Amino acid sequence: MPEWVTQAYEDYTRRMRSSMRIDLEELPVGKNKTEEERRFLERVGDDYVAALDEHGKSLTTVDLAKWLSQRQQDGRNLSFVIGGPDGLGPEILKKAALRWSLSALTFPHAMVRVILAEQLYRAHSVLQNHPYHRE
Repeated sequence: MPEWVTQAYEDYTRRMRSSMRIDLEELPVGKNKTEEERRFLERVGDDYVAALDEHGKSLTTVDLAKWLSQRQQDGRNLSFVIGGPDGLGPEILKKAALRWSLSALTFPHAMVRVILAEQLYRAHSVLQNHPYHRE
């Protein structure tokens, strides 16, 4: 990833680390989508999976905060998955408890990583009554 992506991602996730564990795990692009799906499904196990999908559900910041609060009460790990160059395969989408659309637009993978981190931080700030998010 370009340095600006790493810096932005680290900046947002660092702000949340005092109240939640955040790990970034990159799975290498597979020879085909089936191989990628198999590796992903093995990795997430029984995690609660949220797939970033342009055809998924749109959420407001407040909706995301409520959803995130519910997930924190579940006691399960939460895994967000961003697709590779060919998108997400059908088995990953089927496993996902949430298909979340950041926008109807298509973004490059690096940009989605930064947007995801920022939106999670924004939702987290709502839950913490922090003034980052304004309505």
